[in-house]
Amino acid sequence: MIPVLAAAAAAPVPVDNTPVLRALEFGVILLLWLFFMWVVRAVWVEVRPLKRKRRRGRDVNPVVDGKRRRSLRLHVIRPDDQAGRVYDVGEEVTVGRAPGCGVPIDYDSYASNLHARLFRLDGDLWVEDLASTNGTWVNTVRIEERTKLQKGDLLQVGGTVFEVGR
Repeated sequence: MIPVLAAAAAAPVPVDNTPVLRALEFGVILLLWLFFMWVVRAVWVEVRPLKRKRRRGRDVNPVVDGKRRRSLRLHVIRPDDQAGRVYDVGEEVTVGRAPGCGVPIDYDSYASNLHARLFRLDGDLWVEDLASTNGTWVNTVRIEERTKLQKGDLLQVGGTVFEVGR
Protein backbone atom coordinates (compact mmCIF):
# COMPACT_ATOMS: atom_id res chain seq x y z
CA MET A 1 0.00 0.00 0.00
CA ILE A 2 2.85 2.34 0.53
CA PRO A 3 3.79 2.42 -3.17
CA VAL A 4 0.26 3.58 -4.11
CA LEU A 5 0.35 6.55 -1.71
CA ALA A 6 3.77 7.61 -2.97
CA ALA A 7 2.57 7.62 -6.56
CA ALA A 8 -0.50 9.69 -5.67
CA ALA A 9 1.58 12.24 -3.78
CA ALA A 10 4.00 12.63 -6.70
CA ALA A 11 1.27 13.51 -9.24
CA PRO A 12 1.40 17.21 -10.19
CA VAL A 13 -1.46 19.40 -9.13
CA PRO A 14 -2.91 21.53 -11.98
CA VAL A 15 -2.11 25.25 -11.52
CA ASP A 16 -4.40 28.05 -12.76
CA ASN A 17 -2.14 30.42 -14.78
CA THR A 18 -5.00 32.55 -16.09
CA PRO A 19 -4.15 35.70 -14.03
CA VAL A 20 -0.50 35.57 -15.13
CA LEU A 21 -1.43 35.12 -18.78
CA ARG A 22 -3.98 37.95 -18.58
CA ALA A 23 -1.29 40.27 -17.11
CA LEU A 24 1.09 39.34 -19.93
CA GLU A 25 -1.61 40.09 -22.52
CA PHE A 26 -2.18 43.55 -21.07
CA GLY A 27 1.59 44.13 -20.94
CA VAL A 28 2.00 43.28 -24.62
CA ILE A 29 -0.95 45.51 -25.57
CA LEU A 30 0.55 48.36 -23.53
CA LEU A 31 3.93 47.95 -25.26
CA LEU A 32 2.24 47.99 -28.69
CA TRP A 33 0.40 51.23 -27.82
CA LEU A 34 3.60 52.83 -26.52
CA PHE A 35 5.40 51.87 -29.74
CA PHE A 36 2.53 53.25 -31.84
CA MET A 37 2.54 56.57 -29.92
CA TRP A 38 6.34 56.77 -30.29
CA VAL A 39 6.01 56.41 -34.09
CA VAL A 40 3.23 59.02 -34.26
CA ARG A 41 5.33 61.46 -32.21
CA ALA A 42 8.40 60.88 -34.42
CA VAL A 43 6.39 61.62 -37.57
CA TRP A 44 4.79 64.71 -35.99
CA VAL A 45 8.16 66.13 -34.95
CA GLU A 46 9.44 65.77 -38.52
CA VAL A 47 6.51 67.39 -40.33
CA ARG A 48 5.20 70.03 -37.93
CA PRO A 49 5.96 73.65 -38.71
CA LEU A 50 8.21 75.58 -36.34
CA LYS A 51 6.86 78.47 -34.32
CA ARG A 52 8.05 81.87 -35.40
CA LYS A 53 10.79 83.44 -33.30
CA ARG A 54 10.74 87.20 -33.25
CA ARG A 55 14.06 88.93 -33.43
CA ARG A 56 14.70 92.53 -32.68
CA GLY A 57 17.23 94.63 -34.45
CA ARG A 58 17.50 96.65 -37.59
CA ASP A 59 19.34 95.88 -40.76
CA VAL A 60 20.06 98.63 -43.23
CA ASN A 61 19.07 97.90 -46.81
CA PRO A 62 22.00 98.28 -49.19
CA VAL A 63 21.86 101.15 -51.63
CA VAL A 64 22.50 100.27 -55.28
CA ASP A 65 22.36 102.94 -58.00
CA GLY A 66 20.64 105.34 -55.62
CA LYS A 67 17.79 102.89 -54.96
CA ARG A 68 17.23 100.81 -51.89
CA ARG A 69 17.43 97.17 -52.77
CA ARG A 70 16.13 94.34 -50.64
CA SER A 71 18.49 91.39 -50.85
CA LEU A 72 16.80 88.64 -48.89
CA ARG A 73 18.31 85.21 -48.42
CA LEU A 74 17.11 81.87 -47.13
CA HIS A 75 18.93 80.61 -44.04
CA VAL A 76 18.44 76.92 -43.25
CA ILE A 77 17.59 76.43 -39.58
CA ARG A 78 16.24 72.89 -39.69
CA PRO A 79 17.27 70.03 -40.04
CA ASP A 80 20.19 70.52 -37.72
CA ASP A 81 22.75 68.86 -40.01
CA GLN A 82 21.94 71.41 -42.76
CA ALA A 83 21.64 74.45 -40.44
CA GLY A 84 23.78 77.40 -41.42
CA ARG A 85 23.44 77.03 -45.19
CA VAL A 86 22.46 80.25 -46.92
CA TYR A 87 20.83 80.58 -50.34
CA ASP A 88 20.66 83.84 -52.27
CA VAL A 89 17.28 84.54 -53.80
CA GLY A 90 17.47 86.20 -57.21
CA GLU A 91 14.52 87.22 -59.33
CA GLU A 92 13.05 83.72 -59.33
CA VAL A 93 14.15 80.43 -57.79
CA THR A 94 12.56 77.04 -57.22
CA VAL A 95 12.88 74.94 -54.08
CA GLY A 96 12.76 71.15 -54.24
CA ARG A 97 14.54 67.85 -54.70
CA ALA A 98 14.98 68.10 -58.49
CA PRO A 99 18.56 68.66 -59.71
CA GLY A 100 17.70 71.95 -61.46
CA CYS A 101 16.28 73.71 -58.39
CA GLY A 102 18.02 76.89 -57.27
CA VAL A 103 17.54 75.81 -53.65
CA PRO A 104 18.21 72.06 -53.71
CA ILE A 105 16.89 70.07 -50.76
CA ASP A 106 17.58 66.59 -52.10
CA TYR A 107 18.18 65.33 -48.55
CA ASP A 108 14.53 65.98 -47.59
CA SER A 109 12.22 63.05 -48.37
CA TYR A 110 9.15 65.13 -47.38
CA ALA A 111 9.78 67.67 -50.14
CA SER A 112 8.46 67.33 -53.69
CA ASN A 113 10.71 67.53 -56.74
CA LEU A 114 9.39 71.02 -57.55
CA HIS A 115 7.96 72.08 -54.21
CA ALA A 116 7.79 75.88 -54.16
CA ARG A 117 8.70 78.92 -56.22
CA LEU A 118 10.13 82.15 -54.81
CA PHE A 119 9.96 85.22 -57.01
CA ARG A 120 10.15 88.99 -56.86
CA LEU A 121 7.17 91.16 -57.68
CA ASP A 122 7.35 94.95 -57.36
CA GLY A 123 10.51 94.61 -55.25
CA ASP A 124 8.95 92.23 -52.74
CA LEU A 125 9.72 88.55 -52.27
CA TRP A 126 6.81 86.14 -52.76
CA VAL A 127 6.42 82.38 -52.41
CA GLU A 128 3.90 80.03 -53.96
CA ASP A 129 3.36 76.32 -53.53
CA LEU A 130 3.73 74.26 -56.71
CA ALA A 131 1.01 71.69 -55.85
CA SER A 132 3.34 69.86 -53.48
CA THR A 133 2.21 66.82 -51.52
CA ASN A 134 3.02 68.11 -48.02
CA GLY A 135 2.38 71.79 -48.68
CA THR A 136 4.40 74.92 -48.10
CA TRP A 137 4.14 76.71 -44.76
CA VAL A 138 4.86 80.35 -43.86
CA ASN A 139 5.00 81.10 -40.13
CA THR A 140 3.14 77.86 -39.24
CA VAL A 141 0.31 78.58 -41.73
CA ARG A 142 -0.11 76.42 -44.81
CA ILE A 143 -0.32 78.64 -47.87
CA GLU A 144 -2.82 78.05 -50.66
CA GLU A 145 -1.89 81.05 -52.83
CA ARG A 146 1.13 83.24 -53.33
CA THR A 147 2.26 84.84 -50.10
CA LYS A 148 4.54 87.79 -49.46
CA LEU A 149 7.68 87.04 -47.44
CA GLN A 150 9.40 89.48 -45.13
CA LYS A 151 12.58 89.40 -43.11
CA GLY A 152 12.21 87.05 -40.15
CA ASP A 153 9.50 84.86 -41.70
CA LEU A 154 9.85 81.10 -41.40
CA LEU A 155 9.36 79.12 -44.60
CA GLN A 156 8.85 75.37 -44.29
CA VAL A 157 9.24 73.20 -47.36
CA GLY A 158 8.79 69.52 -46.53
CA GLY A 159 10.85 68.95 -43.40
CA THR A 160 13.26 71.82 -44.10
CA VAL A 161 12.73 75.16 -42.38
CA PHE A 162 14.25 78.36 -43.75
CA GLU A 163 14.37 81.78 -42.14
CA VAL A 164 14.11 84.74 -44.49
CA GLY A 165 16.91 87.17 -43.71
CA ARG A 166 19.61 89.35 -45.15
